[in-house]
Amino acid sequence: MREMAYYEAKLEALREIMAADDRVRLIHETFLGLSPRRSLFGEIEKSFPGRVVSPPISELGVCGLATGAAMAGLRPIVDLVTASFTYEAWPQICNEAANAFYMSGGRTRAPVVFHMIHGLRGGGAAQHSHSPQAMLWNCPGLEIVLPSSPRDVKGLLKAAVASDNPTVFVDHALLFEIRGPVPEDDEPIPLGQADIKRAGGDVTVVVTSYMVQRSLGVAEQLAREGIQVEVVDPRTLVPLDFQTIMASVEKTRRVVIVDECHHSCGVAAELAARIWEAGYDKLKAPLRRVATLDVPVPYNKTLEEFISPSESRIVEAIREVLR
Repeated sequence: MREMAYYEAKLEALREIMAADDRVRLIHETFLGLSPRRSLFGEIEKSFPGRVVSPPISELGVCGLATGAAMAGLRPIVDLVTASFTYEAWPQICNEAANAFYMSGGRTRAPVVFHMIHGLRGGGAAQHSHSPQAMLWNCPGLEIVLPSSPRDVKGLLKAAVASDNPTVFVDHALLFEIRGPVPEDDEPIPLGQADIKRAGGDVTVVVTSYMVQRSLGVAEQLAREGIQVEVVDPRTLVPLDFQTIMASVEKTRRVVIVDECHHSCGVAAELAARIWEAGYDKLKAPLRRVATLDVPVPYNKTLEEFISPSESRIVEAIREVLR
């Protein structure tokens, strides 16, 4: 095992992916986030000349180019930077890439990865803080990946690029400096394989992306009071490992779902509906959702914290289901 920062594991994965498959192309803006990490990207550009493109800002055009290139046999990774910018490319992602296989009767594949950074990260304001993964989940044909640790970002990025399906890779800027163990012989992590990030018997917390790290902190805090929280990270929404989620629900019989999408029609709402349909009779208490409040994200950091799935809100929800 090696101790690595999230951004280091991500960069190493990209280097290994491009070295292993010359069909991979990177269309990027800030794949490793803003400076100083951005300077590390130079070695990728030098190592793979002609395979890294820094385009003008035109999300619709870039995603169309990448989708067409994927249909023609390449495996492009498109960095859309902020997830909010996917709205500019919605027709290409949801109406072209997602539908290519179905509408061609299985004759056309579009193995493209759309990379983006979602969520509340401090002063992003209303136009740079969206979490559109729930909307993208409503577009059949897309795989959706949400890593939460250095090990996961490396293994899941490898799996995403190897997939024959269009894949949305949803990152979070606040994860980039998180450190954690990465195996020496790390293999791709299969899509559709959830991970129990912490075992516990009192309550299940189903959680994605950066909120996994926040929920693990809450679990540590509550453990000092004798409350054992099981933290379940789906890692991918499509495909979804619902079996692992329900096994945990049946064990603890109490559920809190935490996600940075907005409260209405978000990832937490969909997971809550599925858990209720499959196992309402197994619950000892009504399940609880902790999500971003249904307002545009404010620029003011105090207000942003107020609407967020904060530690205090997660703790309160856990205490409610345990009463």
